Amino acid sequence: MAVHPIEYRYGTGEMRRIWSEEYRFSCIVQAEIALAQASADHGLIPRSAADAIARGAPKATLARAREIEEEIGHDMMAIVRAIAEQCGEGGGTVHYGATSNDILDTATGLQVRETLSVLEERLCRLLGVLLRRAAETRNLVCAARTHGQIGVPTTYGLRFAIWASEVARHIERLRQARPRVAVGQLTGAVGTQAALGEKGMEIQERMMEILGLSAVDVSNQVIARDRYAEYFMLLANVATTLDKIGIEIRTLQRTEIGEVEEAFGSRQVGSSTMPHKRNPIKSEQVCGLARIVRSSVEPALGNNTLWDERDLTNSSCERVLFPEASILTDHILVLMTKVLEGLVLRPDQIEKNLHVLHGINMAESVMVALVQRGMDRQVAHEVLRKASMEALARKVPLAQLLAGIREVTALIPPGEIESLLDPARYIGTAPRQVDRVIARLSPLCQTPGGEGGSTRWQRT
Repeated sequence: MAVHPIEYRYGTGEMRRIWSEEYRFSCIVQAEIALAQASADHGLIPRSAADAIARGAPKATLARAREIEEEIGHDMMAIVRAIAEQCGEGGGTVHYGATSNDILDTATGLQVRETLSVLEERLCRLLGVLLRRAAETRNLVCAARTHGQIGVPTTYGLRFAIWASEVARHIERLRQARPRVAVGQLTGAVGTQAALGEKGMEIQERMMEILGLSAVDVSNQVIARDRYAEYFMLLANVATTLDKIGIEIRTLQRTEIGEVEEAFGSRQVGSSTMPHKRNPIKSEQVCGLARIVRSSVEPALGNNTLWDERDLTNSSCERVLFPEASILTDHILVLMTKVLEGLVLRPDQIEKNLHVLHGINMAESVMVALVQRGMDRQVAHEVLRKASMEALARKVPLAQLLAGIREVTALIPPGEIESLLDPARYIGTAPRQVDRVIARLSPLCQTPGGEGGSTRWQRT
């Protein structure tokens, strides 16, 4: 019986697989095989034993490990016994020199590494979509809003470019974090590697080399959880960017604004009772699930404050945090990418909103022109402030009022005022900024990923 919505509603098959119990078991098996191989390479166990473990360990099953755990009440030791049963002469050396979290944390490192590779590809695809939309809307002038109120104009291209730049920083953060968070260890009961003898450090390095992971430089019984906290903060940061985009889409889809709209299927239903509704439900889902991802940060930070060389308070917490936050981040990345790919822009409504204030939102343009022609900046601001307030109160075009103000017409002919109030003439360097972002970020998606993964991305 499914309980958590991840089991039946949210998440991709790819990410669910990485965080499934079955795949984690296989990662644990991989870690035990690598431990045996590294130990044999440095003479700690016979080569024949390592070879027997390499042959037999993949035959161990999760079902058998569960049976043993029911009897002995220790999950890792149950897996060790399930593996040992399949390894013949090598069975007696399975897990030699290791403590439980050497294997469990290393298995987590394998899962995190694979997760980061998937998320990197997702982020690169999202970046590609944002850059394409930025190029398409490079010159699409629209009303900008500050404090929820219409201000001077901007362009949709600049909006998409700003989001693209933010996503690109997440890609850079992910690549920088990978060697710190996708790590493994072999440090023994309290971090001294005493059970491994004098070659403990070399065996650890060799084990991680086999697995393709970074090795900790120093540790106690568990990998320090500041590493995992960084992972969860990365996920939360990504989720917050998606939340930010989703909020903007939802705002711009409001009936009274109506500049954009999520793609809506021909047979899609918006409401069970209001047949006319076309709701931004995908963006709303992104915003809602982003809250769950962000909520993982506080317990992840708390997991680093363990007693002495370790306690067990992190374990139960992480069993929930890792799969939930990883799967949901992946889910909303895929979802928001689809939303942006299909996002419908309404040019007529965009144009209408640009002029809804009849030029009042363009007061800054006139103020700047007055200053350029000799008026004191503070005086110009006050002239335009008063004119704007009067235009708002009387509901008349700003140009009409300005044409009757001598201080203005003495410096700006009435015919020129209209051109200063044209939004398309007041977008500054926005198109050039978009071009710069596209030129700078397009190659980012096509370069190989950091250690442990690569990006298979094509510009869309």
